[in-house]
Amino acid sequence: MSELLRGVVVAHGAVAAAMVDAAEQISGVTGALTPVSNTGCDRGALEQRVVEAVGAAPAVVFVDMAAGSCLTAVLRQLRPRDDVRVVTGVNLAMLLDFVFHRSLPAVDAAARAAATGGTAIRIP
Repeated sequence: MSELLRGVVVAHGAVAAAMVDAAEQISGVTGALTPVSNTGCDRGALEQRVVEAVGAAPAVVFVDMAAGSCLTAVLRQLRPRDDVRVVTGVNLAMLLDFVFHRSLPAVDAAARAAATGGTAIRIP
């Protein structure tokens, strides 16, 4: 793959921006993730924000919850695209894994990030 994958984080309120900021601070990798918030917009505006953030290149879209307006907007606009994968339940561990594996195909990067994110969930 000649171009690195784009990562888009779609979430309620300021969650996406905060997660992107934290991932950048920890990893030192900037510009790999784009935050999208549903704040202050209706369904159509949210869908437009998602489409603009993803663009035309392959991408992995991370959504905060496995239901709700953010996931609905993502699926309505991106489900037909074979070069975009969606991962729900975003956490910091999966974003960190993603930023270091953006040279993988979207399907592999998404699977890897989801596995890392799942492994990070523990009851200490």
